Amino acid sequence: MVEKKKIKVLRIINRFNIGGPTFNATFLTRFMSDDFETLLIGGLPEEGEANSLHILKEYGVEPLLIPEMKREPNLKSDRLALKKIKAIIKEFNPDIVHTHASKAGAVGRKAAFSCNVPIVVHTFHGHVFHSYFGKIKTTLFKNIERYLAKRSTGIVAISNLQKKELSEDYRITSKEKIEVIPLGFDLKKFQENHKANRKKIRSKYNIEDDCVAICITGRLAPVKDHFFFLDVIESLGSQTNKKIKIFIVGDGELREAIEQRVKGLIKTGVEIVMTSWIFDIAEFNAGMDIMCLSSKNEGTPVSLIEAQASNLPVISTDVGGVADIVLENETGFIISRKDKVSFIKKLKLLVDNDEIRNQMKTKGWGHVHLKFSYKRLALDMETYYKKLLKVKS
Repeated sequence: MVEKKKIKVLRIINRFNIGGPTFNATFLTRFMSDDFETLLIGGLPEEGEANSLHILKEYGVEPLLIPEMKREPNLKSDRLALKKIKAIIKEFNPDIVHTHASKAGAVGRKAAFSCNVPIVVHTFHGHVFHSYFGKIKTTLFKNIERYLAKRSTGIVAISNLQKKELSEDYRITSKEKIEVIPLGFDLKKFQENHKANRKKIRSKYNIEDDCVAICITGRLAPVKDHFFFLDVIESLGSQTNKKIKIFIVGDGELREAIEQRVKGLIKTGVEIVMTSWIFDIAEFNAGMDIMCLSSKNEGTPVSLIEAQASNLPVISTDVGGVADIVLENETGFIISRKDKVSFIKKLKLLVDNDEIRNQMKTKGWGHVHLKFSYKRLALDMETYYKKLLKVKS
């Protein structure tokens, strides 16, 4: 009996830092069916970012590391990364090259086109078409992405809103070329040992039973807009009689500036803890009561999915795919990006009203655990790959 030839996929990611792209690439490497053979390659995290290689190790995935894959454009390192990827393509001989996020999308697709790979797919995990760069640089990136999308076999968006942005708002490619495949995660750990984990974290950080713990998780970078969040907390502190304790989880380029702002707030009596990165976020989330997000731009915010899986109500600015992952008024509140007053009002409501907070807590897990399952992700992607290969043949 002749053994069926496997479909070979070369998966390329920007860098192995904490975030949705790493989980996405890991699960798609590990959990595709036996019809596929996948090789994962990518760069290392930048300074201030948490290394996520422990995630790949947890799931038995061994990637090839390309240190030259840097976040910022650099002619020398980009050229070296391109050369290495082309060599890998020639040796591995993939049927599909699938790139994840902007740098991998640019360098990886260029290598794939050069090597005449039959199917070239790119996933936009977010985009840099606003709130990252000035007008000239943003226009340049749009034009590059339009060129790359035109030559790509298919484009994956991680939310319906992102598909609209790519096809209508920024005109990167046609809507017919875009497939919506939401992210997937291994969420069961956020329910396991929940009571014991809550007790452990509340004790570790001296959070009293009647204290409401509010958390924000993510890179300390301009696009996450922690200063918006801290403005909200400053106003909340003077408006509520409840005990509150604030946790800022993450690290990054704005750490020093955020620390200075935090010191000023602590002097007013607001308790704020900066934890840096936390690897066991399931254990940590169990000790929290509310998760916030104040970003200017997002793809699909992993912290909000994980929060709902942890029974946490969430409150977020209305950016990226937030509306696709939060049930408005049921698992959380979504606030207009410019409406700081409403953000304060809704956060105060969650802090002051135990009943509303507890009602939202009971709905989060049911909402996310199937919709954002890694099993659904792998099956969706497998179906998409086979469709592209059928059309190509």
